[in-house]
Amino acid sequence: MQGLGKLRYVVEQSFALLHHIERLALRWERRTELHDAFVSLACALIGWRCLKKHRS
Repeated sequence: MQGLGKLRYVVEQSFALLHHIERLALRWERRTELHDAFVSLACALIGWRCLKKHRS
């Protein structure tokens, strides 16, 4: 892979990981703040799992 292909892979992988979290697959919250909070929490969880995997 070269150029934008590497970046595209990272973005597509990130979206796929976010969609694996059931609460984010469909938007259940009516308030935007709650949905944004769950997205932030999911991103933090994904980052933590990635760091944990690479440290082992």
